[in-house]
Amino acid sequence: MAKKTSEWKSPGKCTPCSIGGQALLEGVMMRGAVSTAVCCRDEKGELTLYTERNPARKKWYYKVPIVRGVCSFFLSLASGVKYIGKSAEVFAGDDEDAKLGKGGMFLAVALALVFAVALFIVIPGVLNWLFIDLIFGLDKVLSASMYSLVMSLFKGVIKVLVLIFYLFLTSRLKSIRRTYMYHGAEHRTINCYEHGMPLTVENVQKCSTRHARCGTTFLFYTVFLSVIVMALVTWLLTLAGLSTENIQLAVGESFGRILYNLMIMGVGLCCIPLIAGLSYELLKFVAKMPDNAFFMIFKAPGFALQALTTKKPDDDMAEAAITAFEKVREMDADPTIPTVDFYEMTMRDARKYTAEKYAAVGIDDVSEPDWMLCSVLGVGRNELAHCVKLTRAQSELLKKRVAERAEGKPLDYVTGESDFYGIKLKVNENVHLPRMETETVALEAVRLIKENGYKTALDLMTGSGCIAALLSRETAATVTASDISAEALETAKENLGEKVTLIRSDVFSDIDGKFDIIVSNPPYIKSADIDGLQKEVRCQPRLSLDGGEDGLDFYRIIADRAADRLNEGGALVLEIGHDQAAEVTALLEKDFKEIKCLKDLSGSDRAITAIKR
Repeated sequence: MAKKTSEWKSPGKCTPCSIGGQALLEGVMMRGAVSTAVCCRDEKGELTLYTERNPARKKWYYKVPIVRGVCSFFLSLASGVKYIGKSAEVFAGDDEDAKLGKGGMFLAVALALVFAVALFIVIPGVLNWLFIDLIFGLDKVLSASMYSLVMSLFKGVIKVLVLIFYLFLTSRLKSIRRTYMYHGAEHRTINCYEHGMPLTVENVQKCSTRHARCGTTFLFYTVFLSVIVMALVTWLLTLAGLSTENIQLAVGESFGRILYNLMIMGVGLCCIPLIAGLSYELLKFVAKMPDNAFFMIFKAPGFALQALTTKKPDDDMAEAAITAFEKVREMDADPTIPTVDFYEMTMRDARKYTAEKYAAVGIDDVSEPDWMLCSVLGVGRNELAHCVKLTRAQSELLKKRVAERAEGKPLDYVTGESDFYGIKLKVNENVHLPRMETETVALEAVRLIKENGYKTALDLMTGSGCIAALLSRETAATVTASDISAEALETAKENLGEKVTLIRSDVFSDIDGKFDIIVSNPPYIKSADIDGLQKEVRCQPRLSLDGGEDGLDFYRIIADRAADRLNEGGALVLEIGHDQAAEVTALLEKDFKEIKCLKDLSGSDRAITAIKR
């Protein structure tokens, strides 16, 4: 039986770190020493990151106890609102009406502050006036100092009960509960790191959802310290003569009671910064202390309240928290890493994303991620080093293309472009993809045209037009290209333009006239072998692959008819499979002479050349 995860303690020795976090709408914010990362999951279920560099905190007031707590309190409040707003952008998706905007965020913050004041200052004050003064009349029975003590304790109990009730109520709301689950993911991730375990989803899920440096614990400390501070302040006011009794004597009994309670509420508001500063220092101190019996006295109440504000996250939530945490660590360690908005990617992240997706499906070509990025960014490979990050449009295009590639679609089909000896060609699923091996064939044809002064050339079964394009660029010969596929000819026309004459023909059936040289890369795969080829090859037109039962069907047709389409002294150049040289040579011997086999750069048989008898 698997050991149940303790929600109070994570496995291993704890070494506290300085990274803290906050749960957001469908995401997590992590904040380090010099950087912040927000990771959210969008409506498509994809993670997206927002990062920024933290402003320097070198002012003297960031180093003074209590004062630094006050500053941190207000900065945390402002940044918390900011990051909730950022997460709302992702949460709203493309629905512009659902986005709050700056005005909406300001209104939401104002309402939240009013609500907080009502909950923790107004309601306790009203209840104090109702029960302590009106119902039990303790202001008349007790001495001024004792009355102030009872009033402070009563308000403290009310504040704790209001806090517990509020947290319990929000934990029952489905949308808020998901935020509390992300809160749990944030805590578990930080606990996992602090307890020395690798940051994997499995390890994170073994850790506690409780953490000493939690906003919930801070809230408890704030309420707890407010009781002490307000008791002390109220007592001092009483000593100064500002008691209920004295105010009632001055302005009347009923109005005096109301005025006194309003005064205490106002003092409570003014004391918020002081209480926040003290709570910050207490939280900071206790968080550094070990989880022994003594310090658990201070940690336990906050941990208990966290049972309401942290829930067990699912794996997707843990993944989001890990992503934000790791990004903060990475940026804290390297100040050169650029910041990104949601859906943007740094070049480092783009390479990592592509490499991981490729590795998952077994694509091990180390150079291909670079070519993918070149296609997305529209730059040469030598320019990638100068690229800093991808825009949202580029990032989305990269993810789309990587997904297509991971499904087995060849890179050239994904990008819609192929390179053939420095010639950029448009390609699609209607044509066989140009290969480097075919460059051996085309270059040999170029050599023969130049050496023999050939004037006319035929690229038989042209496909994308790659061979015809090279012949047209490198020689002065008049080039004709043919193919049986109308779709392939449409693609070839994009690549060849008006420089090459295109003919739709089943091998030689619709071709008239004679040529000085015929070049062809015919289908030469055995029919039975096609289904066993790589997926990237199988998805290419079967028409361009299937050479019949023995792979030689088209060589037989060419051997039988090519001589009739060649001028005297004309040449034939054919691409062949690595094991077909002897068989193709035998087919050509009747009508051709000077038959030679050429090898490609890998040393495999790749081309047959022959001269008409």
